[in-house]
Amino acid sequence: MANLRRRASALTKRLRKAYPDAHCELDFSSPFQLLIATILSAQCTDKSVNAATPALFKAYPDARSLAQALLPEVEARIKSIGLFRGKARNIVNTARILVSEHGGRVPKNMDALVALPGVGRKTANVVLFNGFGMPGLAVDTHVLRVGKRLGLFSSQEPVEVEKALNALLKPEDWGLFSHLLIWHGRRICAARSPSCGACALNDLCPSAFKV
Repeated sequence: MANLRRRASALTKRLRKAYPDAHCELDFSSPFQLLIATILSAQCTDKSVNAATPALFKAYPDARSLAQALLPEVEARIKSIGLFRGKARNIVNTARILVSEHGGRVPKNMDALVALPGVGRKTANVVLFNGFGMPGLAVDTHVLRVGKRLGLFSSQEPVEVEKALNALLKPEDWGLFSHLLIWHGRRICAARSPSCGACALNDLCPSAFKV
């Protein structure tokens, strides 16, 4: 475990240098907007979500307005996003729960967040870290792929991976490390044909030039 912690620390330093501006690439201006955008981003690119949310948030800027929205109207505003019908139901129902149980505000704890429609631990961690500055390590496909290639864990089960990475890092580094792995996965460590020659981690990575 001690060796893995040292590796994780070294990797974090390298990735910080490579991606000094790493951040959530969803556009939002409030925890509510971040929650809705993250629900919409499931199995979808941030780019497509960012293209749809300006009109959505103009029409429904807060939980109370979205809670009163007609489902067909919400569907029409996000129809460019994959799985838009199910996501429309989730965001409207989430808004209704926020109003009825949380005074229209996004809760700041994991249990309350994952009780919302369409919200799992990944989405909850995104909201906790990026919306409230609280510790939260979101495990998505990039984190699973890049972290495994780097030898930080062997599991592909997101909850187990989250626990494994949390044990290697300081809580204040959880959220940033997630963003760093995501940025690296999107820019260098692709699922197919990763750019190992251009990778700042290739001397630390047991999978370099082997994928």
